Amino acid sequence: MTCELILGGARSGKSREAERRAAASGLAVTVIATAEALDAEMAARIRRHQADRPAGWRTVEAPIALADTLREASAPGHCLVVDCLTLWLSNLLTDAHHLPPGASAEDLPAFRRERDALLAVLPTLPGHIILVANEVGLGLVPETALGRFFRDEAGRLNQAVAAACPRVVFVAAGLPLVLKDG
Repeated sequence: MTCELILGGARSGKSREAERRAAASGLAVTVIATAEALDAEMAARIRRHQADRPAGWRTVEAPIALADTLREASAPGHCLVVDCLTLWLSNLLTDAHHLPPGASAEDLPAFRRERDALLAVLPTLPGHIILVANEVGLGLVPETALGRFFRDEAGRLNQAVAAACPRVVFVAAGLPLVLKDG
């Protein structure tokens, strides 16, 4: 198994880089999409991403059960692209606004269960796995407590996934910068 994490900001080219790496692998590709079309703007984004992918690529939706989906879809000689971990995290943190001040995501059982399952399954998967995530910690400090909570949890998740992946790439302005290789 090879695993890589591709990080970047909004519109940085991270999905395009993941798709380029998947195509270059020469393997059959499945995209695991974590987004949900909850409004017209998100539906348009999803359609744009789908239109950009090669026709032979399969898409599987996994807004919550990412580890189970990876386990089911991974296979030797196959490439999986998870786009993206940040939306998956957002799906898992839907109850975060109910947490008392000072609480952490550890206080959300579904989040804890799904995150731990993802981190446990990554090293066991056959094939080539490419994970896409937003780097949200480079901008302004979010104005709200919930925004800061999300930023912090995204940073923690990215660090844990980066530790599990032998290759980590940061994309800015469409240019990939290898942070870790090997």
